Amino acid sequence: MPNFISEDQIEQALVQKLQHQHGFDTLDCHTENAEDLNDGSGRANKRDVILAERVREAAIRLNPGILPTAIEDALDKLLDRRQAMTLIAANREIYGLLRDGIPVEFDNTQGVRQQEQVRLLDFNVPDNNRYLIVTQLWIKGERGFRRPDVLLYVNGIPLVFIELKNSNVKLRNAYDDNLTNYKAEIPQLFLTNAFCVLSNAIETKLGSITAEWEHFFNWLRADDEKEKIDRAAIREQGISLEGVIEGLLPRQRLLDYVENFILYYKDSSKIIAQNHQFIGVNRAYEAFLRREELAGKLGVFWHTQGSGKSFSMIFYARKIFRKQTGNFTFVVVTDRDDLDRQIYRNFLNTRTVSEAEAAQPKNSEEMRKFLGQNKRLVFTLIQKFRWDKGREYPELSGRNDIIVIVDEAHRTQYKSLAENMRKGLPKANYLAFTGTPLLGRERKTNAWFGGYVSEYNFQQSMDDGATVPLFYEKRVPEVRNQNENLSAEFYELLEDENLDEAQQAKLEKKFASELEVITRDARLDKIAQDIVYHFPRRGYLGKGLVVAVDKYTAVKMCDKVQDLWKKEIRKLKGIIGQTANEIEKRRLSQIVEYMRSVEMAVVISEDGDEEKKFADRGLDIKPHRARINKLDEHGHDIEYNFKDESDPLQLVFVCAMWLTGFDAPTLSTLYLDKPMQGHTLMQTIARANRVTSWKINGVEKRNGEIVDYYNVFRNMKLALKDYAQGQNEEDEAPVREKAELFKLLDDAIEQGLAFCQGKEVPLREVLGGNDVFEKLGRFNVFANTLLANDEWRKSFNVYENTITSLYEACKPDVLGRGKAREVAVFQYLRGVIDSLIEKKDIDAISLKIAELLDESVVVNEAEAFKARQHSAEYQIIQKGKVWDLSKINFDKLREEFKQATYKNIEIADLRAFLQYKLELMLQQNATRTDFAQRLQEIIDRYNSGGSSTENAYEEFLAYTKSMREEEERHIREGLTEDELEIFDLLKKDKMTQEETQKVKLAAKSLLKRLKEEQPRVLVQDWFKDTQTKERVRSAVAEVLDKNLPDTYDRALFSEKCDNVYHLMLDYASHGRKWAA
Repeated sequence: MPNFISEDQIEQALVQKLQHQHGFDTLDCHTENAEDLNDGSGRANKRDVILAERVREAAIRLNPGILPTAIEDALDKLLDRRQAMTLIAANREIYGLLRDGIPVEFDNTQGVRQQEQVRLLDFNVPDNNRYLIVTQLWIKGERGFRRPDVLLYVNGIPLVFIELKNSNVKLRNAYDDNLTNYKAEIPQLFLTNAFCVLSNAIETKLGSITAEWEHFFNWLRADDEKEKIDRAAIREQGISLEGVIEGLLPRQRLLDYVENFILYYKDSSKIIAQNHQFIGVNRAYEAFLRREELAGKLGVFWHTQGSGKSFSMIFYARKIFRKQTGNFTFVVVTDRDDLDRQIYRNFLNTRTVSEAEAAQPKNSEEMRKFLGQNKRLVFTLIQKFRWDKGREYPELSGRNDIIVIVDEAHRTQYKSLAENMRKGLPKANYLAFTGTPLLGRERKTNAWFGGYVSEYNFQQSMDDGATVPLFYEKRVPEVRNQNENLSAEFYELLEDENLDEAQQAKLEKKFASELEVITRDARLDKIAQDIVYHFPRRGYLGKGLVVAVDKYTAVKMCDKVQDLWKKEIRKLKGIIGQTANEIEKRRLSQIVEYMRSVEMAVVISEDGDEEKKFADRGLDIKPHRARINKLDEHGHDIEYNFKDESDPLQLVFVCAMWLTGFDAPTLSTLYLDKPMQGHTLMQTIARANRVTSWKINGVEKRNGEIVDYYNVFRNMKLALKDYAQGQNEEDEAPVREKAELFKLLDDAIEQGLAFCQGKEVPLREVLGGNDVFEKLGRFNVFANTLLANDEWRKSFNVYENTITSLYEACKPDVLGRGKAREVAVFQYLRGVIDSLIEKKDIDAISLKIAELLDESVVVNEAEAFKARQHSAEYQIIQKGKVWDLSKINFDKLREEFKQATYKNIEIADLRAFLQYKLELMLQQNATRTDFAQRLQEIIDRYNSGGSSTENAYEEFLAYTKSMREEEERHIREGLTEDELEIFDLLKKDKMTQEETQKVKLAAKSLLKRLKEEQPRVLVQDWFKDTQTKERVRSAVAEVLDKNLPDTYDRALFSEKCDNVYHLMLDYASHGRKWAA
């Protein structure tokens, strides 16, 4: 790979491949002037992103039986701005129109009223559509003009947004700076968007318009999810975009994806299929098409836990319903009520099925009834197929258009119940979904369901970023079990939480010695002490799950931890009261505050006479059972509370519940103290591998942590071979020891230091001395260097984020390992820059650095705290000016700049003020977009090196002068700020003095009519109702018709009315200003 690949090179390669290999046409819309309409797009307005003439041509071609007037009605529905809707609501509505057609009514040539759907895309014959790559398209938005890198159009509709970066720029910048800003400034571009692609050649990621960065994903495989990916070679050669070009952008695949692999969850988030889901579901769909040949054995769909298996089910069902004619019924079979409810809710919340179309039978009789009613989806438990021994299981339905999806088809109980299911539904088609196939490589499920139709294992999921890495740590070595030869029977008994009395007696008698070792009080005390120390001192303070050997031990552990928790709080408060170190006092107070906020609970199943059983062991189950059954003030149960990121329920003690099919994305720590093996162990550790964008105290979840007290590590290695790594035994284990995290931290620090060295910021030399935080002035030199270019500053921020996140992930074990100085240097330099650019709270940044250095020396082996007096004050010494636009002395500023040592810092300070002030002025008057455009042009010239620091500063000063004049313009014009905004919308080029006065009068009269006069038209929520919107529009037209100059012809008058109305609609829908 060359050392550097530019955006232009990436773009050219992308365009050429799509053009020559996949038949896309190209359109370069480059114009020197952003406002120039002659760019080849055919648009009448630069705000438009849909190419209306191309859409019209496609609509006429694809709908030959529909009258042109009806097609125009359909186009009006598509082109509506949808200002009163949220972006996700508008995107969902338009997606429905694109997928299902736009409903229209018209009188046909015989005069008969006809209802039709106007199709804008031909999903069945991809070559009937027109595919276009558009580059250099200027789009007018809220803050001036923006120009996305590449847009992919089908029939004039922009479906794919592609943002490119140079190969030496961190890809996250494309999300943080470009995509995020575009969604805010040109939201109209994303109304029709199917998905977004970000690439710097080395790395490429996809995501939906609602996805946080953490949920953007790779797309590296074209046809086979098991394909071995050489990530190092992809990075080295800079070919990461090729996976998307070959795997997703060919015509048929692109339309298949748009039609069948997009979901809206609860109307609040958009979910798009990941690479493995797209390949896997299509493979399962192909098997379905061969169902007769396969004798109804549709295969095993093995996708690891956390990789979106339940959504894959939905994609699969939706595609069959959509693409195949027939009266199909899906029967989704699970073995737990909570799993059944979860999958049922997912189908409902994605509108895959309505409540009327779905059913949850109570027994076999109801099952037979629902199948006779041809319900689209039936959700049931495997236990419903139990039958008395010796009696023949009855046939429930002889239909051959039933698809049975068995979830988590690895449980031993399926062995006996599967036969009943087959007898009850003898002609049905069977597909197994599982995260851990039965008995690993023995592949016992094959006999029931057929071969593996799709495989996506734990290792692949982690490599692709579909799940976070897991790190494993053995803590408190003296409590670990050394017996590595426990019988299979022991594990099987422990897997079942609800043992009957005979099983419980057998467990306690036959395995008394093993249980005695595990449940010994002194041992549990030590584990409880460790949890109390470890849990509040982690970096990412996510939820935690303690897995105990049985119900009684779970309750006992919860009691012990809660008791020690209170003692720890008292102990810390004592230290806080005695220490003279203010930094330590603050840091420990934060730990105490967190510990006080944490709620704990036990989650175990209920059985008969449990109060006596627990009392016989000296335990009181009543308060725990009350908590399990309690609903909060919103009617939410304990499971909902634990899954809710912000709920104080943080630590839960279990023995068998919540270990499978349970998704709580912020669950980040598992404490294992139970003999486990095989699929149960894999299911359990996967609870901590979910991706989440939820930050806690600014810290991201980068990984899950498994704390092992029992010594399941040997079993874990065996389980990982069977269930996690597929056929590639040479792969690195997907669950690594926590020591590996320290290596990753070292690597990240080294990469950060190398980056800084390349930009002549010698942090390595600084760390070599003993006076890092005593000579703070040199950090201003470093900040000045990085502020010379926005890309340098943003890249440094990514390095600092990575280093800080890894340091947090290493807690608490990293404390005392001497890493704090290195991390603090990056955080300190970031603090200097942020205090200038983002006007961050300087005191907060300083305290953060001081606490970091303080906590690194607090713990010895006895867990005692050492107070430390700091000789240096970690203060950010370079502070920005306090700006007041009306009082700026430009000559004085110019002179100060000449004398300034750190000229880039001076520019950054002025620029930060201008951007802040511009935002306020745009909020006051939306017509000032030309100011935003001018400022961006100055910044771009400065970043490109096109102007010296002196010339750049002069440009910023000139801009500041014009900004002051603009701020005072309303006074010169004799108008209020609100009247000036309306005036700016209404005025035209080259007005006479008389016309100007008339337009001012029109602006004043319009505001008075809308705000003060009767009858009121700006009633509450007027923008949500068609009638009230029309009344407002009419009032605007009436006032302007009376007051605007006669020189405004009909077209201009209509344009001005529309401009005012759309501004009001925008303000009202966002609850802003006088229009709300």
